Amino acid sequence: MTTNGTATDSSKDIPVSVFTGFLGAGKTTIILSLLKQLPKDYKVVLLKNEFGDVEVDSELAKESSVEAVSEILNGCICCVLVGQMRSALLEIKEKFSPDRIIIESSGSAFPATLAWQVRQLEDEGLKLDSVVTVIDCVNFKGYEDNSPTAKMQAKYTDLLLLNKHELATERQLDSVLDSLYELNTETPKLKISRESPPKPSLIFGLLSESGSESKVFDMLEEENQDRKRLGFVGAEAKGVGHADADNGEVQTVNIWRGGKKPGHEHEHEHGHEHSHQHTEASTSTSQTPLTDSQVQSLTKERLDEYLSKVPSEEVWRVKGFLKLSDSEGDINATSSYHILNWAFGRHELHPASERMSEQLRQQGVEVRLTVMGARGDAKRRSKILAKSLGADVSQSARSIF
Repeated sequence: MTTNGTATDSSKDIPVSVFTGFLGAGKTTIILSLLKQLPKDYKVVLLKNEFGDVEVDSELAKESSVEAVSEILNGCICCVLVGQMRSALLEIKEKFSPDRIIIESSGSAFPATLAWQVRQLEDEGLKLDSVVTVIDCVNFKGYEDNSPTAKMQAKYTDLLLLNKHELATERQLDSVLDSLYELNTETPKLKISRESPPKPSLIFGLLSESGSESKVFDMLEEENQDRKRLGFVGAEAKGVGHADADNGEVQTVNIWRGGKKPGHEHEHEHGHEHSHQHTEASTSTSQTPLTDSQVQSLTKERLDEYLSKVPSEEVWRVKGFLKLSDSEGDINATSSYHILNWAFGRHELHPASERMSEQLRQQGVEVRLTVMGARGDAKRRSKILAKSLGADVSQSARSIF
Protein backbone atom coordinates (compact mmCIF):
# COMPACT_ATOMS: atom_id res chain seq x y z
CA MET A 1 0.00 0.00 0.00
CA THR A 2 1.21 3.50 -0.84
CA THR A 3 0.01 6.83 0.57
CA ASN A 4 1.37 10.03 -0.98
CA GLY A 5 4.24 7.96 -2.31
CA THR A 6 5.03 6.52 1.13
CA ALA A 7 5.01 2.79 1.70
CA THR A 8 2.85 1.72 4.62
CA ASP A 9 3.40 -2.05 4.45
CA SER A 10 4.85 -2.93 7.85
CA SER A 11 6.51 -6.06 6.43
CA LYS A 12 8.90 -3.96 4.34
CA ASP A 13 12.21 -2.53 5.44
CA ILE A 14 12.03 0.90 7.07
CA PRO A 15 13.18 3.46 4.48
CA VAL A 16 15.82 6.00 5.52
CA SER A 17 15.90 9.38 3.77
CA VAL A 18 19.05 11.50 4.11
CA PHE A 19 18.98 15.31 3.74
CA THR A 20 22.21 17.27 3.37
CA GLY A 21 23.01 20.90 2.60
CA PHE A 22 24.98 23.87 3.87
CA LEU A 23 24.06 26.04 6.86
CA GLY A 24 20.78 27.89 6.37
CA ALA A 25 19.94 26.13 3.09
CA GLY A 26 16.48 25.30 4.43
CA LYS A 27 16.72 21.58 5.27
CA THR A 28 14.57 21.76 8.40
CA THR A 29 11.92 23.92 6.70
CA ILE A 30 11.68 21.48 3.80
CA ILE A 31 11.44 18.48 6.09
CA LEU A 32 8.69 20.13 8.11
CA SER A 33 6.78 20.97 4.92
CA LEU A 34 6.95 17.30 3.93
CA LEU A 35 5.75 16.14 7.33
CA LYS A 36 2.72 18.39 7.18
CA GLN A 37 1.62 16.71 3.95
CA LEU A 38 1.75 13.18 5.35
CA PRO A 39 -1.25 11.26 6.72
CA LYS A 40 -1.68 11.67 10.47
CA ASP A 41 -1.12 7.96 11.09
CA TYR A 42 2.15 7.90 9.13
CA LYS A 43 5.00 7.86 11.67
CA VAL A 44 8.29 9.58 10.92
CA VAL A 45 11.30 9.78 13.23
CA LEU A 46 13.82 12.54 12.63
CA LEU A 47 17.49 11.97 13.49
CA LYS A 48 19.32 15.29 13.56
CA ASN A 49 22.80 16.44 14.33
CA GLU A 50 23.15 20.05 15.44
CA PHE A 51 25.73 22.81 15.61
CA GLY A 52 26.34 24.26 19.03
CA ASP A 53 24.57 24.26 22.34
CA VAL A 54 21.02 25.09 21.32
CA GLU A 55 18.46 22.72 19.82
CA VAL A 56 16.37 25.30 17.98
CA ASP A 57 15.66 23.23 14.86
CA SER A 58 14.71 20.25 16.97
CA GLU A 59 12.34 22.39 19.02
CA LEU A 60 10.60 23.50 15.83
CA ALA A 61 10.43 19.89 14.65
CA LYS A 62 8.81 18.81 17.90
CA GLU A 63 6.00 21.27 17.22
CA SER A 64 5.18 19.42 13.98
CA SER A 65 3.91 15.93 13.32
CA VAL A 66 7.30 14.27 13.78
CA GLU A 67 7.11 11.26 16.09
CA ALA A 68 10.41 11.85 17.87
CA VAL A 69 13.59 13.83 17.52
CA SER A 70 16.95 12.24 18.24
CA GLU A 71 19.56 14.98 18.58
CA ILE A 72 23.31 14.86 18.16
CA LEU A 73 24.72 18.17 19.36
CA ASN A 74 27.67 20.20 18.09
CA GLY A 75 27.23 19.32 14.44
CA CYS A 76 29.82 16.56 14.50
CA ILE A 77 28.51 13.87 12.20
CA CYS A 78 31.35 11.52 13.14
CA CYS A 79 29.76 11.15 16.56
CA VAL A 80 26.80 9.59 14.78
CA LEU A 81 28.71 7.59 12.19
CA VAL A 82 31.51 6.18 14.28
CA GLY A 83 29.92 5.80 17.69
CA GLN A 84 26.19 6.32 17.56
CA MET A 85 24.68 5.91 14.08
CA ARG A 86 24.08 2.19 14.30
CA SER A 87 22.77 2.22 17.85
CA ALA A 88 20.65 5.34 17.27
CA LEU A 89 18.94 3.93 14.18
CA LEU A 90 18.36 0.53 15.75
CA GLU A 91 16.97 2.13 18.90
CA ILE A 92 14.59 4.22 16.80
CA LYS A 93 13.47 1.10 14.91
CA GLU A 94 12.89 -0.83 18.13
CA LYS A 95 11.28 1.94 20.15
CA PHE A 96 9.07 3.64 17.57
CA SER A 97 8.65 1.19 14.66
CA PRO A 98 8.29 4.18 12.30
CA ASP A 99 7.15 4.14 8.71
CA ARG A 100 10.22 6.19 7.81
CA ILE A 101 13.40 7.63 9.35
CA ILE A 102 14.76 10.98 8.17
CA ILE A 103 18.40 11.86 8.83
CA GLU A 104 19.06 15.59 8.68
CA SER A 105 22.81 15.95 8.57
CA SER A 106 24.82 19.08 9.21
CA GLY A 107 26.77 20.67 6.38
CA SER A 108 29.77 18.60 7.51
CA ALA A 109 28.45 15.29 6.21
CA PHE A 110 30.20 13.41 3.42
CA PRO A 111 27.19 11.97 1.53
CA ALA A 112 28.70 8.77 0.10
CA THR A 113 30.26 7.76 3.41
CA LEU A 114 26.99 8.40 5.21
CA ALA A 115 25.10 6.37 2.59
CA TRP A 116 27.38 3.41 3.08
CA GLN A 117 27.01 3.57 6.85
CA VAL A 118 23.24 3.30 6.46
CA ARG A 119 23.60 0.52 3.91
CA GLN A 120 25.43 -1.61 6.47
CA LEU A 121 22.14 -1.80 8.40
CA GLU A 122 20.13 -3.39 5.60
CA ASP A 123 20.25 -6.78 7.34
CA GLU A 124 18.67 -5.05 10.37
CA GLY A 125 15.56 -4.00 8.41
CA LEU A 126 16.68 -0.49 7.40
CA LYS A 127 17.16 0.61 3.80
CA LEU A 128 18.51 3.86 2.39
CA ASP A 129 15.84 5.46 0.25
CA SER A 130 17.86 8.33 -1.21
CA VAL A 131 20.24 11.20 -0.50
CA VAL A 132 18.71 14.64 -1.10
CA THR A 133 20.75 17.85 -1.10
CA VAL A 134 19.21 21.28 -0.49
CA ILE A 135 20.83 24.19 -2.33
CA ASP A 136 20.47 27.82 -1.19
CA CYS A 137 20.21 29.60 -4.56
CA VAL A 138 20.81 33.03 -3.00
CA ASN A 139 23.98 32.22 -1.07
CA PHE A 140 25.51 29.11 -2.69
CA LYS A 141 28.01 31.07 -4.78
CA GLY A 142 29.07 33.05 -1.72
CA TYR A 143 30.33 30.04 0.22
CA GLU A 144 31.06 27.66 -2.64
CA ASP A 145 34.79 28.48 -2.79
CA ASN A 146 35.16 28.40 1.01
CA SER A 147 33.31 25.14 1.59
CA PRO A 148 34.61 22.03 -0.19
CA THR A 149 32.01 19.91 1.60
CA ALA A 150 29.18 22.07 0.23
CA LYS A 151 30.42 21.29 -3.27
CA MET A 152 30.79 17.60 -2.45
CA GLN A 153 27.21 17.47 -1.21
CA ALA A 154 26.05 18.98 -4.49
CA LYS A 155 28.08 16.38 -6.36
CA TYR A 156 27.22 13.21 -4.43
CA THR A 157 23.43 13.10 -4.25
CA ASP A 158 20.33 11.61 -5.86
CA LEU A 159 18.34 14.86 -6.04
CA LEU A 160 19.14 18.57 -5.84
CA LEU A 161 16.42 20.80 -4.38
CA LEU A 162 16.88 24.40 -5.51
CA ASN A 163 15.58 26.36 -2.55
CA LYS A 164 15.04 30.15 -2.34
CA HIS A 165 15.23 30.45 -6.14
CA GLU A 166 12.42 33.01 -6.03
CA LEU A 167 14.63 35.27 -3.89
CA ALA A 168 17.58 35.09 -6.27
CA THR A 169 18.16 37.39 -9.21
CA GLU A 170 18.19 35.88 -12.70
CA ARG A 171 21.95 36.33 -12.79
CA GLN A 172 22.40 34.64 -9.39
CA LEU A 173 20.27 31.69 -10.44
CA ASP A 174 22.10 31.25 -13.74
CA SER A 175 25.42 31.32 -11.90
CA VAL A 176 24.26 28.70 -9.38
CA LEU A 177 22.96 26.44 -12.13
CA ASP A 178 26.23 26.75 -14.03
CA SER A 179 28.12 25.61 -10.92
CA LEU A 180 25.73 22.75 -10.22
CA TYR A 181 25.84 21.44 -13.78
CA GLU A 182 29.61 21.61 -13.67
CA LEU A 183 29.61 19.55 -10.47
CA ASN A 184 26.73 17.26 -11.30
CA THR A 185 25.32 17.01 -14.81
CA GLU A 186 22.91 14.08 -14.56
CA THR A 187 21.28 14.50 -11.14
CA PRO A 188 17.71 15.91 -11.29
CA LYS A 189 17.34 19.50 -10.11
CA LEU A 190 13.99 20.69 -8.75
CA LYS A 191 13.00 24.27 -7.91
CA ILE A 192 11.10 24.53 -4.62
CA SER A 193 9.95 27.29 -2.26
CA ARG A 194 7.79 27.76 0.81
CA GLU A 195 4.84 28.42 -1.45
CA SER A 196 5.65 25.40 -3.62
CA PRO A 197 7.19 22.75 -1.34
CA PRO A 198 8.18 19.34 -2.72
CA LYS A 199 5.64 16.53 -2.61
CA PRO A 200 6.25 13.47 -0.44
CA SER A 201 5.42 11.32 -3.46
CA LEU A 202 8.55 12.69 -5.12
CA ILE A 203 11.00 12.86 -2.22
CA PHE A 204 9.96 9.67 -0.43
CA GLY A 205 10.26 6.57 -2.58
CA LEU A 206 12.46 8.44 -5.03
CA LEU A 207 14.33 5.24 -5.87
CA SER A 208 12.33 2.43 -4.26
CA GLU A 209 9.41 2.83 -6.66
CA SER A 210 11.70 1.88 -9.56
CA GLY A 211 13.53 -0.80 -7.60
CA SER A 212 16.89 0.97 -7.97
CA GLU A 213 19.27 2.08 -5.25
CA SER A 214 21.08 5.31 -4.49
CA LYS A 215 23.75 6.11 -7.05
CA VAL A 216 25.79 7.57 -4.19
CA PHE A 217 26.77 3.99 -3.26
CA ASP A 218 28.89 3.81 -6.41
CA MET A 219 30.62 7.11 -5.69
CA LEU A 220 32.35 6.29 -2.40
CA GLU A 221 35.82 5.82 -3.91
CA GLU A 222 35.49 9.04 -5.89
CA GLU A 223 34.44 10.87 -2.73
CA ASN A 224 37.42 9.44 -0.88
CA GLN A 225 39.73 10.76 -3.59
CA ASP A 226 38.11 14.21 -3.30
CA ARG A 227 38.62 14.16 0.45
CA LYS A 228 42.31 13.33 0.06
CA ARG A 229 42.74 16.04 -2.55
CA LEU A 230 41.04 18.58 -0.27
CA GLY A 231 43.26 17.63 2.67
CA PHE A 232 40.81 15.91 5.01
CA VAL A 233 43.57 13.99 6.76
CA GLY A 234 42.83 10.41 7.71
CA ALA A 235 39.14 10.60 6.87
CA GLU A 236 39.17 7.61 4.53
CA ALA A 237 41.17 5.40 6.85
CA LYS A 238 38.94 6.11 9.81
CA GLY A 239 35.63 6.01 7.99
CA VAL A 240 34.85 9.44 9.35
CA GLY A 241 31.75 10.95 7.82
CA HIS A 242 32.47 14.64 8.21
CA ALA A 243 35.10 17.26 7.52
CA ASP A 244 37.97 16.82 9.94
CA ALA A 245 38.25 19.48 12.63
CA ASP A 246 41.76 20.39 11.50
CA ASN A 247 40.26 21.53 8.20
CA GLY A 248 37.48 23.46 9.94
CA GLU A 249 35.35 25.47 7.54
CA VAL A 250 32.79 26.72 10.06
CA GLN A 251 33.41 28.10 13.53
CA THR A 252 30.68 27.92 16.13
CA VAL A 253 30.43 30.31 19.07
CA ASN A 254 27.90 30.35 21.91
CA ILE A 255 26.32 33.57 23.17
CA TRP A 256 24.63 33.27 26.53
CA ARG A 257 23.08 35.26 29.36
CA GLY A 258 21.63 33.65 32.44
CA GLY A 259 21.54 29.98 33.32
CA LYS A 260 24.47 27.63 32.98
CA LYS A 261 27.36 28.43 30.71
CA PRO A 262 27.27 26.31 27.53
CA GLY A 263 30.00 23.74 27.96
CA HIS A 264 29.46 20.93 25.44
CA GLU A 265 33.06 20.89 24.29
CA HIS A 266 34.34 18.73 21.45
CA GLU A 267 37.99 17.77 21.34
CA HIS A 268 39.18 15.66 18.39
CA GLU A 269 42.19 13.44 18.92
CA HIS A 270 43.71 12.20 15.69
CA GLY A 271 45.38 8.96 16.63
CA HIS A 272 44.18 5.44 15.91
CA GLU A 273 40.76 6.25 17.31
CA HIS A 274 38.44 9.16 16.75
CA SER A 275 37.42 9.96 20.30
CA HIS A 276 35.21 12.68 21.75
CA GLN A 277 35.47 14.26 25.15
CA HIS A 278 32.40 16.01 26.50
CA THR A 279 32.92 18.35 29.43
CA GLU A 280 29.96 19.19 31.62
CA ALA A 281 28.62 22.71 31.60
CA SER A 282 29.84 24.84 34.46
CA THR A 283 27.36 26.26 36.92
CA SER A 284 28.62 29.80 36.63
CA THR A 285 26.29 32.46 35.29
CA SER A 286 27.03 35.47 33.10
CA GLN A 287 30.22 37.25 34.10
CA THR A 288 28.64 40.70 33.84
CA PRO A 289 25.85 41.34 36.41
CA LEU A 290 22.75 42.88 34.81
CA THR A 291 20.22 45.24 36.32
CA ASP A 292 16.49 44.44 36.13
CA SER A 293 16.12 47.19 33.54
CA GLN A 294 18.82 45.66 31.33
CA VAL A 295 17.33 42.19 31.56
CA GLN A 296 13.91 43.46 30.48
CA SER A 297 15.14 45.83 27.77
CA LEU A 298 15.54 43.43 24.85
CA THR A 299 12.62 44.00 22.49
CA LYS A 300 11.93 42.69 19.01
CA GLU A 301 12.73 46.11 17.57
CA ARG A 302 16.05 46.29 19.40
CA LEU A 303 16.91 42.74 18.32
CA ASP A 304 16.15 43.64 14.68
CA GLU A 305 18.56 46.56 15.01
CA TYR A 306 21.36 44.38 16.38
CA LEU A 307 20.89 41.66 13.76
CA SER A 308 20.86 44.17 10.91
CA LYS A 309 24.51 44.94 11.73
CA VAL A 310 25.65 41.32 11.41
CA PRO A 311 27.46 40.89 8.05
CA SER A 312 26.27 37.81 6.15
CA GLU A 313 29.67 37.49 4.47
CA GLU A 314 31.26 36.61 7.82
CA VAL A 315 28.37 35.15 9.83
CA TRP A 316 26.14 32.61 8.13
CA ARG A 317 23.75 31.42 10.82
CA VAL A 318 22.49 32.51 14.24
CA LYS A 319 19.94 30.38 16.04
CA GLY A 320 18.67 29.92 19.55
CA PHE A 321 16.36 31.22 22.27
CA LEU A 322 15.82 34.74 23.60
CA LYS A 323 13.56 36.31 26.17
CA LEU A 324 11.95 39.37 24.57
CA SER A 325 10.10 42.17 26.31
CA ASP A 326 7.01 43.98 25.06
CA SER A 327 8.37 47.33 26.23
CA GLU A 328 11.93 48.57 26.46
CA GLY A 329 13.23 49.51 29.90
CA ASP A 330 10.01 48.59 31.74
CA ILE A 331 10.64 45.99 34.42
CA ASN A 332 6.89 45.37 34.66
CA ALA A 333 6.50 44.69 30.94
CA THR A 334 5.40 41.28 29.73
CA SER A 335 8.19 39.09 28.38
CA SER A 336 8.18 35.79 26.53
CA TYR A 337 10.63 33.33 24.99
CA HIS A 338 11.17 33.18 21.24
CA ILE A 339 13.12 30.97 18.85
CA LEU A 340 15.46 32.93 16.57
CA ASN A 341 16.44 31.54 13.18
CA TRP A 342 18.79 33.90 11.28
CA ALA A 343 20.54 32.89 8.06
CA PHE A 344 22.52 35.09 5.69
CA GLY A 345 20.84 38.36 6.64
CA ARG A 346 17.25 37.11 6.95
CA HIS A 347 15.64 36.00 10.17
CA GLU A 348 12.45 34.68 11.68
CA LEU A 349 11.11 34.66 15.23
CA HIS A 350 8.77 31.96 16.50
CA PRO A 351 7.20 31.83 19.97
CA ALA A 352 8.70 29.03 22.02
CA SER A 353 6.33 26.34 23.23
CA GLU A 354 4.99 26.48 26.78
CA ARG A 355 7.07 23.43 27.64
CA MET A 356 10.31 24.95 26.37
CA SER A 357 9.52 28.38 27.85
CA GLU A 358 9.00 26.86 31.28
CA GLN A 359 12.23 24.88 30.97
CA LEU A 360 14.21 28.00 30.01
CA ARG A 361 12.52 30.00 32.78
CA GLN A 362 13.48 27.42 35.40
CA GLN A 363 17.06 27.45 34.14
CA GLY A 364 17.19 31.24 34.34
CA VAL A 365 18.07 31.59 30.64
CA GLU A 366 17.74 35.04 29.06
CA VAL A 367 19.78 34.54 25.89
CA ARG A 368 21.09 31.28 24.43
CA LEU A 369 22.37 31.55 20.85
CA THR A 370 24.76 29.70 18.59
CA VAL A 371 26.61 31.72 15.95
CA MET A 372 28.14 29.99 12.91
CA GLY A 373 30.44 31.56 10.37
CA ALA A 374 33.92 31.84 8.94
CA ARG A 375 36.79 31.01 11.25
CA GLY A 376 37.94 34.03 13.21
CA ASP A 377 35.17 36.25 11.85
CA ALA A 378 32.46 34.31 13.69
CA LYS A 379 34.09 34.80 17.07
CA ARG A 380 34.85 38.46 16.49
CA ARG A 381 31.31 39.22 15.34
CA SER A 382 29.85 37.15 18.17
CA LYS A 383 31.61 39.34 20.72
CA ILE A 384 30.07 42.45 19.16
CA LEU A 385 26.58 40.93 19.13
CA ALA A 386 26.99 39.60 22.67
CA LYS A 387 27.95 43.03 23.94
CA SER A 388 24.79 44.51 22.42
CA LEU A 389 22.72 41.79 24.09
CA GLY A 390 24.44 42.21 27.46
CA ALA A 391 25.62 38.62 27.13
CA ASP A 392 28.85 36.63 27.23
CA VAL A 393 30.64 34.51 24.63
CA SER A 394 31.53 30.91 25.38
CA GLN A 395 35.26 30.38 24.93
CA SER A 396 34.94 26.64 24.32
CA ALA A 397 33.74 26.89 20.74
CA ARG A 398 36.07 25.86 17.94
CA SER A 399 35.99 25.05 14.25
CA ILE A 400 34.22 21.70 13.90
CA PHE A 401 32.84 21.70 10.36
